Amino acid sequence: MSHNTWLQRIARAAIVRPLMPTGITPNQLTTVRVAAGAAAATALAVGSGSWPAIGAGLFVFSILLDRADGDLARLTGQTSPGGHKYDLFADSFCNAAIFVGLGLGIGLDDGGEGLAAIPMGIIAGASVAAILLLVIRIERLRGARAAEIGSFMGFDPDDAMLVVPAAIALGWSEQLLLAAAIGAPVFALLFVYLFRRALKDAGA
Repeated sequence: MSHNTWLQRIARAAIVRPLMPTGITPNQLTTVRVAAGAAAATALAVGSGSWPAIGAGLFVFSILLDRADGDLARLTGQTSPGGHKYDLFADSFCNAAIFVGLGLGIGLDDGGEGLAAIPMGIIAGASVAAILLLVIRIERLRGARAAEIGSFMGFDPDDAMLVVPAAIALGWSEQLLLAAAIGAPVFALLFVYLFRRALKDAGA
C-alpha cells in the first residue's frame, strides 16, 4: 500500500497528527477499526430505516482508521511484524463482514434478491477474506508487502472498498451485492494467477 494516497493524506491530517502526542498505539487504533467495521456490518444486517446509512458511515470511518494505524506506526517508530499482521487480519475481518452484513440485511428485509442475498454476501465476504489471507501467506514466505499491487493516481486497490458505502448511499445495495458475489471470487482467482509462483512455493 502506498503511504501517500488521497485517503492516507486525509487520515494523517484528521486522525494521525492529533493522536501522535496522546500515547495511543497503532494496535489500539486497529482494534477500534475492527470495532467500527463490526458495528458497520451489524448496522447493515438490520437492513431497514436509517441503519444502512449508519453502517455506510461507520464503514468509511473504519476505512480511514485502517489508513491511520499504519501511518501512526511509521510516524511514531512503532512498526512491527506483529502489528502489520494484526492490520491484515483486521482488513480481512472488516472487509468480509461488511458483505455478509449487507447480504443479511437485504435477505432478511425481503430485498429483490430474496434469501439468496444471504449466501451471496457470504460468498463475497469469503472471497475477500481469502485474498487477504493469501496475502499473509505470501508475505510469510517472501517478506512484508511482497503481495502488494501498486497505487495509481493516488489510489490503492484497497480504496475500491469505498464503492461499498457509496453504493449504499445511492441506493444501489442490491446491485453492489450481486457485483461483489460475482466479482470478488473472480478477483480472488486473478490474485492467485498473479502470485501463482509465490503460492506454489508456499505450498498453497
